[in-house]
Amino acid sequence: MAGPSADPRRRVPRTDVVLADPRLAAAIAELGRDRVKAAVRDAQQRVRRGELPPEEVVPAAAAQLAAPAADLRPVLNATGVVLHTNLGRAPLSPAAVEAVAAAAGYTAVELDLATGRRAGRGRGALAALAAAVPDAGAVHVVNNGAAALVLAATALAADREIVVSRGELVEIGDGFRLPDLLVSTGARLREVGTTNRTRLADYAAAIGPQTGFVLKVHPSNFVVRGFTASVPVAELATLGVPVVVDIGSGLLAPDPLLPQEPDAASALRAGAALVTASGDKLLGGPQAGLLLGDADLVQRLRRHPLARALRVDKLTLAALEATLRGPQTPTWRALRSPAAALRQRAERLRDDVAAVGLKAEVVASVAVVGGGGAPGVELESWALALPARYGAPLRTGDPAVVGRVERDRLLLDLRCVPPEADRLLLAAIRAVAGSDPTGPGPADLDPPGTA
Repeated sequence: MAGPSADPRRRVPRTDVVLADPRLAAAIAELGRDRVKAAVRDAQQRVRRGELPPEEVVPAAAAQLAAPAADLRPVLNATGVVLHTNLGRAPLSPAAVEAVAAAAGYTAVELDLATGRRAGRGRGALAALAAAVPDAGAVHVVNNGAAALVLAATALAADREIVVSRGELVEIGDGFRLPDLLVSTGARLREVGTTNRTRLADYAAAIGPQTGFVLKVHPSNFVVRGFTASVPVAELATLGVPVVVDIGSGLLAPDPLLPQEPDAASALRAGAALVTASGDKLLGGPQAGLLLGDADLVQRLRRHPLARALRVDKLTLAALEATLRGPQTPTWRALRSPAAALRQRAERLRDDVAAVGLKAEVVASVAVVGGGGAPGVELESWALALPARYGAPLRTGDPAVVGRVERDRLLLDLRCVPPEADRLLLAAIRAVAGSDPTGPGPADLDPPGTA
């Protein structure tokens, strides 16, 4: 019978012995003894569970300490969803990334360097936003789109009524519903019309001394067709009370590519007193809530106590300003990539992966805007089709590649993959194909023409 020492769990090295190992000296000097000790204890626990040989404690702890400090990893978005909420919505432009890096240390976020005196917070970003939407009398920025609406409801309608169409009481994602959000501010909802039809007379009948404002919400994540009716902003503006328009997706001016998508400039010209929107959707910037409208109204929101709790940090301000002043964003380019160019890239990738014996197909695909923007809009695209079993190893590889599985095939849609990232995508596919124990074969894919 084997002795006690045969059980590796009884041979877990002592913590002080492991910490004295020269291989961990550099980590202790850089990261501190406490963090290194935590990694050592994690490795010791793996030994006790039988997952790790005792002699591997030091290498395992060193590997854990060498991992990136943050859990968030870069991802190649091959889903065909341009603004993918699970992937962080809009990717920042190189100009915005550079601005964030510059603002990461000490920065003059509330200091006028010329005078040495305190200055308005985020004045550069606010000036850029005001220049982008000259129809707005004033602008303000909070930490996300929902916060912008919450601030407006709290400041303008606490203990009062918000008149809103039943067809616009949407769920905004992750189980959060607009009615619950608004009621949490102390406002009362006065619902008018029906799910599919609301008329101006419905709004007019509901307005009274307790009305804080009329709310117009763009149902940006669904489309209702058929026997429908809604009231445009210009008609709502004749009712004699402020009209707040939540356009959601952050389009600041009309876009011919998305003719049905509401924009801030048009809403303000039509008579909206206030427009709220998100910064990380069609604008292509960081997560932020944008408030644009009447100068007195915006100033009232800016000075409300809740505004302090919702303010954005210096990194958001830097990224937002660079997005507004900088070159075209990755979102803008992804939405406008010609389908013919996507097909050519997919064909090159197909030919390149064939070199490792992997049969891939180039198939037509349909991409979407996503992120609660332009529902119903389909974008012609092209994808590389691979065996479905490649999905998991590509997601967990380096770089991580996320596609979508349709009809037992993994589709890697190129609309959201920048052309300069094709080499990374190719390397990821080759790595997975090379480690596939079953080996690639012609039976992996459906016959041509079955996409």
